[in-house]
This record gives sequence, C-alpha cells and structure tokens, in this order.
Amino acid sequence: MYKRFDTIIIGAGIIGTSIARELSRYNGSILLLEKGRDVAVGATRANSGIVHGGYAAKWGTRKGELAAIGNRMYQQLSEELGFPYTRIGSYVLAFNDDEEMILNQLYENGLKNGVISLDICTKKEILVKEPLLNPLTTAGLYCGETGIVSPYEAAIAFAENSVQNGVVLKLNHEVLRIEKASESYRVFAGNQIFTGSVVINAAGLYTDRISEMVGLTDFRIRPRKGEYLLLKRGAAKGLNSVIFQTPTQKGKGILVSPTTWGNLLIGPNAEDTTDRADSENNYSALKSILEQAKLSMPSLTLSSLIRFFTGVRPASDKDDFIIEESALSGFIQAAGIESPGLTSAPAIAERVRNIMLAKGYVERKKNSFQKSRNPITKPGPLKPFLAVKDLVELPPGNPDRLVCRCEQVTEAIITDALNRGILIDSLDAVKRRTRAGMGACQGKFCGPRVKELIRWKNSLKDDEIEEPSAKNQELLKELRKL
Repeated sequence: MYKRFDTIIIGAGIIGTSIARELSRYNGSILLLEKGRDVAVGATRANSGIVHGGYAAKWGTRKGELAAIGNRMYQQLSEELGFPYTRIGSYVLAFNDDEEMILNQLYENGLKNGVISLDICTKKEILVKEPLLNPLTTAGLYCGETGIVSPYEAAIAFAENSVQNGVVLKLNHEVLRIEKASESYRVFAGNQIFTGSVVINAAGLYTDRISEMVGLTDFRIRPRKGEYLLLKRGAAKGLNSVIFQTPTQKGKGILVSPTTWGNLLIGPNAEDTTDRADSENNYSALKSILEQAKLSMPSLTLSSLIRFFTGVRPASDKDDFIIEESALSGFIQAAGIESPGLTSAPAIAERVRNIMLAKGYVERKKNSFQKSRNPITKPGPLKPFLAVKDLVELPPGNPDRLVCRCEQVTEAIITDALNRGILIDSLDAVKRRTRAGMGACQGKFCGPRVKELIRWKNSLKDDEIEEPSAKNQELLKELRKL
C-alpha cells in the first residue's frame, strides 16, 4: 500500500525545511523525509551561522544572485518564526598590498551582486569600531548587511511552521530507492513506500546519490570538511562584527564571530574528504585554526573553550548551486548548496516555488496559512546565579524549576519544545531548541534531568533516548592551554 502525497521533499536541513515552509502556503499534500533523528542534523547543524552580505559569491552565478536576495529576507523571517538573527556587519581584513587588491575585487563583485552597504575602510576606521583586532591590518572591506543567525534554530522554526501548516514530517526515514512510474515517483523510505507527483531533492551531502536512484548522474558532491572552536557565552564581549580574512579558493578563510547567544566562534578550516560522515577532530588542525585566527584577533586564547566540532559541506563539481527541474519531469534539484547556502535558503525556496508554479505543480494559495510561530526561547543576559540558585532545587513538575543551571533553562521551556508536533527522542534535539546542555558543563548536570523530561513527556524508554557521545576530554584540556 502506497501513501500518496503531491510533493515529496528529501532532506530536512535548512534547504529542505525552507522549501517545505514556502510550499505549505499552497494547497496540496507535502511529505518531508529525513534520515536523521531530527531536522538540521547534517551540514546545517555544524555551520558558521553567518548570513553573508553577498559580496563574495561570483557575480553571474546562482550563488551571487540568491545570496543577496536571501540576506534581505532574514529579518522578516526571524520576526515571523521567532529564531535568533541579528544584523551586525562584517569586515574582511587585509594585511598587505596583494590582499588589498582582493578587497577591491570583492567590493566590485558585491556592487554587481546588488550589495548596498559596502565600504573600503582604513586601519584607523576599523580599529575605532573593533579595537581588539590586529593593528597590523592595513585595510578592510566593511559590509553592513552581514548578519548572524542560529542555523539549526532557523531550520527547526521552518520545520515546526511547516508542520503547523500541514506538512507531514517523517524522521528516521532514509530514502533507499526511488522508482519512476508513468506520472509519479515511488519513494522507498523507512520500511514504507510513498508516492508523489513531484520529488524535490534537498538531501545535502547525499543529493548526488538520490539523483543516481532515478538515473541522473550529471553532478557529483565533493565533500569538504571544516572544523570549529566554540568559546563560552560571553566570550564575544568586545567584538562587534563578524571578522573574515581574505578568501582563498577553498572558502572564506578562518573567521572570528560572535554567535546570536554571545558565544565566540572560530573557524572553519577547509579539507577535502571522501567521508561524508567525517566528524573527527584533531589537535593539530584545531591549533592551526587558532593560530590563523590570531592574525585577526591577537588576544585570542582557548581558556574558555567549551567544545569543538566538525561540519562537512556539500560542495559540487559544478561550483554553483543546482536549482532546477531535472531531465525527468517532476524531479527537482536543490543540490550543491554550500556557502552561502544558509544565506540563500529562503531565496532558494522561492526559486523552487517558482519552478513549481511555472509547471503547474502548485496553483492556489491556502487561506489558512499560518505565517507565525512563537519562539521557544530568546537570547538575553543570564541572571546572577545567586539570584536563581533556589530554582534549581524545585521539584520536578514545577515549570519554574531550572533544569539547566549553566544556561538557566526552565522546565517550562523544555516542556514547550517537546510539545510542538515533532517527536524528540534525543538530548541533542532538546539542546538545539532550548540551549539546555550548551553551557560550560556541556550537559553534565542537566543531561539526566532533560532525559527524564523526554521519557515522561514522550513515553519513551531509556534505551529509546539518544544521549550525546562524549567528546575527547583530554583534547579539550590540551586546547584550553592555548
């Protein structure tokens, strides 16, 4: 027996969830398939969280066109869907004449892409606004349109709002096979068979493999690994902008950036890999990231490091976004979405919608579309611990009980996250939604409390709840000495 949908979207990262939310404005049934235990567990989870201004992507490419459009959509989306986003501006630093030439090239490219707030700044101008930066810098390209966003919180917001608007989300449903019928597709996933008139391939690192299932071999994904260092909340104090170095062929170089929650993020490096699931870190690579970052901000140390992590980016051999209906009618590609993919995601969703409209795959908008979604939690200062310490010892069931003392997350916040239409069966899923486990102790205190709430609210057994794997504590200790 087949379960019938009008549209099947494969992949629930920032691209798939953005598309699902956009298409949920229209009449028609939509299925969103994700092989992971939660949305945003691939490249979206391990992401720099930068909403790029649009000056770096080459003019004339889809990247260049859609980054500038997507950038300007984030403020409204943040207000509608309640995910953290702040426009803070960025600098690309130069340290010699050759790098200053690159700044001028980026400036001209940005103007072609339609970026408005661009300026070449002198060293004096830079250091007035960013006194922590290296006084050896000679010039910088300022972009006032650069923002920071919590990427997984944005994808979660898109997913929740999609579900509000009728999208069916199936987690733990890896696509194993696709068959083309006369006017539809059969998608085999999670021991079930689904049929749809349209399939949208937004499977990130696995888009080429999904394409191969229907006989399409016109692009290949070339995975690119990047490692990051994350310092505790408050470590970004004194830094007001996103700081880049001049880009290379492999990317935008090592950045130093505040996060939406006040952490300090450093990275990523860029390493081609054949392992799409490579999440390993090593001391030499992370030390090198810090050394490169010190060129921008010499005072950096890792004494307040709380974690390190790895992301793998879905670069393709086309060196541009692939957003089009394929040679097969009804099979739409949203592939090769590397940086600035996060920035471009809302514009990519609109581009896919336009393809659907042009082909008549969707027609009428819903009168019942709900555009808003309440936030789970909002960035803001932590209270002095002495002012809230008594809340830690409140009994379970009290909504004011502090489940996580590092990030001061209450039971009410976690309960809210568990009751939003998406089954949560892992501590990481709660962490991404509420920040319980994001603090200095990395869940050592709140982990058992969060697990108890998941078990109670979702009627799960202990062995059905995934706990995070412990990172190498010895490596963390060694890095904190740097």
